[in-house]
Amino acid sequence: MGGFERAAIGEALLDSAADAVVASDSEGAIVLWNAGAERIFGFTEDEALGQSLDIIIPEPFRARHWEGYRETVASGQSRYGAGDLLAVPGLHRDGRRISIEFTIVLLKDAAGKVTGMVASVRDVTARFEETKALRKRVAALEEQAASPG
Repeated sequence: MGGFERAAIGEALLDSAADAVVASDSEGAIVLWNAGAERIFGFTEDEALGQSLDIIIPEPFRARHWEGYRETVASGQSRYGAGDLLAVPGLHRDGRRISIEFTIVLLKDAAGKVTGMVASVRDVTARFEETKALRKRVAALEEQAASPG
């Protein structure tokens, strides 16, 4: 089907700057960093490859992240591989927090042992901020409507 081979589609997705595709080994070192990851997180591929995922995880969230990461590597199971989105804060190279959503796919060897993970990541900062502002506005309006006056 000319141009629609599975490998060509995979390469097109990996080369896209729309969404980040980040792969890490079983220890959490980055082994793949696409143009989307560079756009979203600000690190070049050369800066990111070989680094810990800590470069994109805000410090207060690292312990919880690594607990889940180690558990996933050990068990070979993740609830985020079946389409469930994980929404978390991310860290941009310039130090600002961003809001991201992602799913992961486990990479396994022939024996079924987890060798790493691949995440498809989307920057949802604008939507998150808009939702937060709307919730604040609704709360203010509810408070105003509830107060006698």
